[in-house]
Amino acid sequence: MPATGRRPGAKARRAAVTVALAVAVLSGCGGTGSADPAGAGGTAPARPSEPLSPPPAAPLPAGTGTPPGTLLVADFGADTVTFLDPGRGPIASVKVGTAPYGLAVGTDGRAWVATAEGVAIVDTRTRTSLGRIPYRTATGPVTDGEYRGGGMGIALAPDGKRLYTGVNVPDGPGTVEVIDTASRRVVATVPAGRRPFDVDLARDGSAVYATNHDSFDVTAVDTRTLVPRRFEVAPYGTEGGLGSWLKPHYAAVREDGRLLLPFEGERLAVLDPRTGRVTIEKMTANTHQHGAALTPDGTLLAVGTGPIGSSDKEASLTIRTKDGRERIVPLDGPHEDVAVSRDGRTAYVTGGFTRDGYWDGITVVDLTTAETRRLPGGQRPLGIAVL
Repeated sequence: MPATGRRPGAKARRAAVTVALAVAVLSGCGGTGSADPAGAGGTAPARPSEPLSPPPAAPLPAGTGTPPGTLLVADFGADTVTFLDPGRGPIASVKVGTAPYGLAVGTDGRAWVATAEGVAIVDTRTRTSLGRIPYRTATGPVTDGEYRGGGMGIALAPDGKRLYTGVNVPDGPGTVEVIDTASRRVVATVPAGRRPFDVDLARDGSAVYATNHDSFDVTAVDTRTLVPRRFEVAPYGTEGGLGSWLKPHYAAVREDGRLLLPFEGERLAVLDPRTGRVTIEKMTANTHQHGAALTPDGTLLAVGTGPIGSSDKEASLTIRTKDGRERIVPLDGPHEDVAVSRDGRTAYVTGGFTRDGYWDGITVVDLTTAETRRLPGGQRPLGIAVL
């Protein structure tokens, strides 16, 4: 889809970025190097002060049950998942495998974690490892970092019987692996696009969607027939290829079945998977965007990572109501993904970030007052779930 309606100067800036990236090492979000919170040569705007973090929580003794509302994060910078008290911080960790990325939790208390080595299983009630399921897809040597092979996005069917994992294959197209959760075996492999950052399910479980970062598209898979379809989602076009900053990252599935994909704090791509049609709505944060989630009332939360590429403004959380009204909550430093409390009043935004500039903790956002506080915990936490 051709790019239209850019703010003055944005086209020239993006063209310069594309030229520079063409001679650089190609990266996931374009270019290499660390994120500059102030933008190139700029000055970071003042942020509201954040309340001091509370004293750390005491570790939970072995054999003690995990309280409802506990947070679980995937430690992309380590080989663990960390359990956090949402008011006090880390209370336990469990080893799962190299560079865990996304995670999904079932009603039975089992967490499924996409690592570089396979899908790990954790009993969240007892905080113990239940083993790991190897991938069927060949992903090369086990490594860590942003471009490592292995699982990325992951989603669990509503009935808990099937698990869908987006598997990255370095320098090639990825797959969606289907796991039978009873036998704990991969039962099918479906072709997908490059680097499936996120995996989401239709509300009724009839389809699974892989958001393919490096191929500018979404793979939609019928969960009954396992027949895939590919839909381009590129509101700025695909110029620059692998070096472009303007690629899809995460999606949220709306109640009507459409997928919401935020881009650059400027455009919200709305994909109808029945027709493949993409419509564009205006956004206002003007920041490179990654994680996305919906609250129970349909409010979209979109994580802004800060001024990367052509984006000008700092990291933030966009709170966008169903009618398109937005509030922008400033965040201190880059963030990656977001989860919502069961009552829909609190957002938990992970500080892991896939690029440089990450930090070890989450920001807790009151969605009513927009007040924020930092909660330490985890090691470069990416995926997050509320238990």
